[in-house]
Amino acid sequence: MIGPLQAESGGPPLAAAAFTVGLVAVHLIGGRWHVSDPTRRQRWLSAAGGASVAYVFVLLLPEVSEAALFVGERRGEALVAEQTVYLLALAGFVASYGVEAFVTHRLDSDVESSPLVFWGHVGLFCLYSGLIAYLLFHQEAPGVLNQFFYALAMALHFSVTDYGLSRHHGAAFDRVARWLLAGATVLGGVVGVLVEIDGLPLSMLFGFLAGAIVLNVVKEELPTLDQSRFAAFAAGAGLYVLVLLLT
Repeated sequence: MIGPLQAESGGPPLAAAAFTVGLVAVHLIGGRWHVSDPTRRQRWLSAAGGASVAYVFVLLLPEVSEAALFVGERRGEALVAEQTVYLLALAGFVASYGVEAFVTHRLDSDVESSPLVFWGHVGLFCLYSGLIAYLLFHQEAPGVLNQFFYALAMALHFSVTDYGLSRHHGAAFDRVARWLLAGATVLGGVVGVLVEIDGLPLSMLFGFLAGAIVLNVVKEELPTLDQSRFAAFAAGAGLYVLVLLLT
């Protein structure tokens, strides 16, 4: 999946572009689970959460470890050399948590009418979506199949985080936010085509993204116990792992 060691694009750019269009489509139709049957909606969210958690533990965390070793080798005896990527992962986690905490604390004061909360919240997820789209074009392992599994995990991830944004911001999500998220994803893909970074800088981006994904998995994709559908959650996780192991 995402990786710090690549020196060239990790897969066909046309395939990456096609998968980027898919991620854009998720943003444009995401966040609308409130119009669906509540039971079916929660089953889908639980299954998507299970698949995303499986992605984190089976693919994402090993990549963080590999990136940390890579940075340690590059920086030699520098202070906390191997910890650099983990520190950036922590920074991604803390930054995401800080924004979510701010939004949550403002919910009782009519968050939908607060431009600061809305633009800060959506702006963070625009950066997040753009970075994910950029990394579609710069993967460690080559091949369309690898790009597909990354895009699938991120599509599931977006479907749930967009639902969370819609829940927080109501009509403003449909009217403004989903279009901004879609545009940020397109922009990230364009930058992915035009700009290539590798080695240490890419490892830094990877670490920061890893922390942000872990936070959002915990916050949005693990439903509260009174709403969860454990069977759907376990099925999503098991199916995703099974497909990865058989391909």
